[in-house]
Amino acid sequence: MKAILASALSLLILSAAAQEPKPVFRNDRKLLPVLWQQYAAEYRALCYQAFNIATERIARVKKKRRGRLAIVTDIDETLLDNSYSEAQLLKEGKSYSQADWKRWTDLSAATEVPGASEFLRFAKDRGISIFYISNRDTSETESTIRNLQKLRFPDADREHMLLLQNTSSKESRRQTVQQTHRIVMLLGDNLNDFARAFEKADIRQRFLETDTARAEWGRRFIVLPNATYGEWENALLQYQRNLPEQQKDSVYFRLLKGY
Repeated sequence: MKAILASALSLLILSAAAQEPKPVFRNDRKLLPVLWQQYAAEYRALCYQAFNIATERIARVKKKRRGRLAIVTDIDETLLDNSYSEAQLLKEGKSYSQADWKRWTDLSAATEVPGASEFLRFAKDRGISIFYISNRDTSETESTIRNLQKLRFPDADREHMLLLQNTSSKESRRQTVQQTHRIVMLLGDNLNDFARAFEKADIRQRFLETDTARAEWGRRFIVLPNATYGEWENALLQYQRNLPEQQKDSVYFRLLKGY
């Protein structure tokens, strides 16, 4: 009797399990990077480390009698965490589009990269102006300002906001700031946030330029972690951004270095 009941119970469990919706497993290259940004304590530690170093460097800056000082900073994945947008695209099975990105930024709902606003308020209290140079479209200006103000970022206004207009290169906008201020520090998650030399450069050249600027990292240049997207990914593809997804995967796999 016990054997019959056990057998019936097993059949019942198997039947129930068969009726449950099966989880959908996506072999998407951005899945783990997004989860890393949202859940890895190591990510938070790297952010705090970057801003701790930045704080120490700014504390040593001596203001000259003449000339105003400035920090130039990127926004996305440097100050604002947009992993929610990437996560939503994964859930909906989509790739990046400007329309979906605008839908996200209109919400002004990005959270702070750990340690970012506290550091910039520290710099502002020392008389340093903050300029935000981002390749967000100018149509996103108001929603970006709202988001930054909500998180208590200093100088979050039109005067200090230099968004994308004519070119994705940030060099001319950095030069605009240099006309009135001495730039004492640059913050970014992408090497293009620091110097023109990194723009459209191949992998070898990016390594070379990184080594050439070795003394600047952790001093004048502060880099935030971003494993989800960036110029490094474009360099892998030799800037052929419109390749089919399968072909991109083939390129990535071919570039892997084994032993």
